[in-house]
Amino acid sequence: MTTQTTSTDTTHQVSAGSTSEIDLDAFGAELDAIRQRVIADLGEEDAAYIRTVVKTQRGFEVAGRALFYLPPAWPLAVAALSVSKILDNMEIGHNVMHGQYDWMGDPGLNSRMYEWDTMCPSEQWKFSHNYIHHTYTNILGKDRDIGYGILRMDEDQEWRPYYLGNPLYATLLMLGFEWGVALHDLEFDRIMAGEKTWAETKHLHRGLLRKIRNQTLKDYVLFPALTGPLFPATLAGNALANLIRNIWTFNIIFCGHFPAGVSTFSQEECEDESRGHWYYRQLLGSANITGSKLFHVMTGNLSHQIEHHLFPDIPARRYPEIAVEVREICERYGIAYNSGPLGRQLGSVARKICRLALPDRLGRRAARSRPSEDVVGSSLAA
Repeated sequence: MTTQTTSTDTTHQVSAGSTSEIDLDAFGAELDAIRQRVIADLGEEDAAYIRTVVKTQRGFEVAGRALFYLPPAWPLAVAALSVSKILDNMEIGHNVMHGQYDWMGDPGLNSRMYEWDTMCPSEQWKFSHNYIHHTYTNILGKDRDIGYGILRMDEDQEWRPYYLGNPLYATLLMLGFEWGVALHDLEFDRIMAGEKTWAETKHLHRGLLRKIRNQTLKDYVLFPALTGPLFPATLAGNALANLIRNIWTFNIIFCGHFPAGVSTFSQEECEDESRGHWYYRQLLGSANITGSKLFHVMTGNLSHQIEHHLFPDIPARRYPEIAVEVREICERYGIAYNSGPLGRQLGSVARKICRLALPDRLGRRAARSRPSEDVVGSSLAA
């Protein structure tokens, strides 16, 4: 029987007693077995897949850059360049930098050497994302991806008048998402609160400024200049492609982390946690998005955010097949599996952003005024 829960958009914090009826050791062992089996099976099909994606991404980039020389083809140029940037960001960059293809021994697909087409230096991203976020997933006070230091995304974040701007901040973060990610490690919120000094971030400045300079010159000077008198149109096209990539990435990331039903954890209940509890936390702190095969590729398979958090260094192309097993295990252990179509997950995130902009009393009243939603247990069909 599929486990289902009915919930409003209220973010709920899991209590220590939530695992009392679950054999976490057995649960963790089953997930470990999946991981070990898949790693042992990695081979030429996985290598051929990622090389095909890289070839496709480069093809779209070349097509996009070339089409800017033909003014009537400007919309096609923007579309092709947008697809190229999304593939580079999601299915290639994100996954390669997680070490998913290090086993291939290909320098171009090695997590220690890869640099992606966005404003954030790869080394800084790998620290804030691979280490901080994936180690402390949804632990309040530890996982800085909860709100990115800008938004209120959980009821246990103390409300302040500043958060009345939650919807505006979210919109600005969406439009400039690559900049939000690039500046994430600087922790401006902690600097403004006096918890950290600007000098403590000095080691990040040189790498960040170098990456921003290189990206800016490439997209907003060099390639537009190569089109001569078409410079303004090419500049606008490059900016629009980056904007489209930012909006797409923001929505996929937020739908995988913040829709209704996703849980948060206190630092106390995660002290000395077992492997099984780590898996449990990763599962309840993530959500999936259903869709077609093409949709999953364009999300970097982060539409399978649950499987990604369980197995971040397994090639993402394996997540759809793993998801079937993970869901079956969740059903047997009575653990909710949060999955739903993009529209529902995105609407849930938007309502949460707006509700948490309000003081707690008003936010809870707004949540109660809406019909409850069945947020987990939906079809995983592609």
